[in-house]
Amino acid sequence: MSACIVGWAHSRFGRSPDDLETMIVKVARGAMADAGIGGDDVDATWLGHFNGGLVPESFGASLVLQADDGLRWKPATRVENACGTGSAAIHAAMDAIEAGRIRVALVVGAEKMTAVPGLEVTRVLGNASYISEEAARGMTFPGLFGEIAQAYFAAYGDHSATLARIAAKNHANGSHNPLAHMQKDLGFEYCNTVSETNPYIAAPLRKTDCSLVSDGAAAIILTDEATAKTMRKAVRIRARAHVNDFLPMSRRDITAFEGPRRAIAQALAGASIKVDDLSFAEVHDCFTMAELLIYEAMGLAERGQGARVLDSGLVYADGGLPINPSGGLKAKGHPIGATGVSMHVLAAMQLCGEASGIQIRNPELAMVFNMGGSAVANYASILERAV
Repeated sequence: MSACIVGWAHSRFGRSPDDLETMIVKVARGAMADAGIGGDDVDATWLGHFNGGLVPESFGASLVLQADDGLRWKPATRVENACGTGSAAIHAAMDAIEAGRIRVALVVGAEKMTAVPGLEVTRVLGNASYISEEAARGMTFPGLFGEIAQAYFAAYGDHSATLARIAAKNHANGSHNPLAHMQKDLGFEYCNTVSETNPYIAAPLRKTDCSLVSDGAAAIILTDEATAKTMRKAVRIRARAHVNDFLPMSRRDITAFEGPRRAIAQALAGASIKVDDLSFAEVHDCFTMAELLIYEAMGLAERGQGARVLDSGLVYADGGLPINPSGGLKAKGHPIGATGVSMHVLAAMQLCGEASGIQIRNPELAMVFNMGGSAVANYASILERAV
């Protein structure tokens, strides 16, 4: 038995005037309305929320209940797994549905990141690394992925231009996405040039190689397959996988992306498909270096050869396997707890022909890959239209 997405809602990502509670309530109500249900129909709720000190609320699970009085007395749980938090919440809800414990779940992912200064955001996010070896020596996530890029460049040559091509691709896609934080096509030359407005953040990563600090929320309604057949629309999560790796980067080959590779392979095998069967994918481009390594983890290219999928045009919006048609985290934004839910919403919208501005032609199978930390918590899902 699997679970199906039968309704969703998604705020525009960016700097929002709304507080955390308001963002949660808006998307929870929107997802229920989209599915044609009320709070009384929901059996349990899950909230994906990283927080880590970004906002005062450290007990957010029951904020979802503010969306509808019918949610009162229903189980409500907050889930956290770094940048994979949204997918972790979805997996938890699916576990309950597939076990037969519940029939209808409401999953919300939300993050308010702009209420504290940028340096504090960097510090909070850095605490999702291995503290004693990484954050304690002043390493931030741009710094960690800068080290990954340095190691990749040392092994396979300078790929600064490759990273700029990924950034330019995703900004071009995001320029057509009405939900994206940054809706501007920056172009390759800008992304490939170090300048006053595009400085090195952690060499060789430039500002355009790093995802945005964003506020935002997204929500989905999940049901069992029998219930989904009675709904107006349904997207089946045909297979899913969750793989966690060691937290210290020192214990891993940091350019191998073994966790993503395993999660993606398990999800494809669970769906009885190959990567070539996918119509598109939304993947975790927290940094352009991550997207490059995900190409290789997907099996689209051998190690060190990820640039070839850009050379061939495969991963562009009009290519055979568009990657991040939404603009990805790079342009759409990366409100930590919302990201995994957002990726599933955007994939479902594509499969149902509702992806205004960024719709690709005749999609049948989608992959979502959401990652927490430096390839530590890895979640892969395969989605298809069911109704």
